[in-house]
Amino acid sequence: MLRKNTRATNMSIWNKLSQEEIQQRVFDALAENINYVDENILGVPASYLDEKVFPHESPLLRDAPFLSSLIQNPNHIGCHTLGKSESFFAGTQQIERELIEICAAEILHGEKGQFDGYVASGGTEANLQAIWIYRNYFQRKHQASREEICILCSEDSHYSMDKAANVLSIDIFKVEVEEDSREISSASIRVAIESAKAQGKKHFIVIANMMTTMFGSVDKVDLYVEELKKQACHYKIHVDGAFGGFFYPFTKGQSKLNFSNPEINSVTLDAHKMAQAPYGTGIFLIRKGWIHYANTQEASYVEGEDFTLIGSRSGANAIAVWMILMKHGPFGWREKIFILQKRTEWMCDELKKLDIQYYNHSRSNIITIQARHVAPKIAQTFGLVPDNHDRPQWYKIVIMEHVTIERLLPLVMALS
Repeated sequence: MLRKNTRATNMSIWNKLSQEEIQQRVFDALAENINYVDENILGVPASYLDEKVFPHESPLLRDAPFLSSLIQNPNHIGCHTLGKSESFFAGTQQIERELIEICAAEILHGEKGQFDGYVASGGTEANLQAIWIYRNYFQRKHQASREEICILCSEDSHYSMDKAANVLSIDIFKVEVEEDSREISSASIRVAIESAKAQGKKHFIVIANMMTTMFGSVDKVDLYVEELKKQACHYKIHVDGAFGGFFYPFTKGQSKLNFSNPEINSVTLDAHKMAQAPYGTGIFLIRKGWIHYANTQEASYVEGEDFTLIGSRSGANAIAVWMILMKHGPFGWREKIFILQKRTEWMCDELKKLDIQYYNHSRSNIITIQARHVAPKIAQTFGLVPDNHDRPQWYKIVIMEHVTIERLLPLVMALS
């Protein structure tokens, strides 16, 4: 009997499902939610979408679980991994809980059942959520003043770190990266920490990048850990995998940017990038015992209270990500990423033949070309994104699902 329970505990919940199985599961979940038509629901400040604009009886909806979810409009306010949530939407909340477990345990190699999280509005919100939690932690557990807390990240980190510093009124210190390799170093981390300590900083909220937005570069998190420990700093580490979270873990090679590393306490993923989910589907994941630092107890009318930055949010977005992952399954997803990697390798080979200087991390699908090789007309024609619209130094190509070799070839010819 004990062996049977152990097997059940270790059983994967990320299994490829047929379209019919996915539809049935979502429609069953929606049926468990409140029904504004058939039930006498008077106290909930919500309803289905306005049927004068969005017809509820369209034949299109019969085989469209995501569109049906949008119409029924479940509100996933709160954090459902904690046990108690708004019971009006219990059916679809269970799908979100499964999604969080898939991301934390099966993609990021955490222990099953040991993570909290929710589907945020995007990577920016998820990063703010992490930094908010750690700021509150240092203030409550270490009696730190706001002036003693800071963000530590590389200069290639996403602008959401600067936004968090502004919103939460804490300082930010940037670690320089090497120009060609885009790598942080022990020396550059040491300089940033010493600069912070000279300004009275004692507690560090560290952001390690799992593929930066502009370059696809990946931070060596051990370098942060070594330098912070050498200088006896209090720190917590958050991984920004907003771009890389649905790509990097599926590439060949070892990684320390996941929950198998005890130094990693939280991670941001962004499903509306590589997972091709609708915009508004970032994912925040954190180890058990931490999300309560973001609890808003004043949300007393919300069953289970609210532990999120955003408050009310669309359950349909969580359903969309779950559907995408279940349609592919883990092996289908690995195959998808493998194909994108091969396209990236092809493009890199073509740039080498043309003697064009570029940056590409070997486990990334972003290729960033030095701007001197790219005429403004070429950048405009092919929608290449600059690092700075006023003074571009780099232009990036992102190998997405639609970016086939047939579409890359005209760019290669234009650069020739």
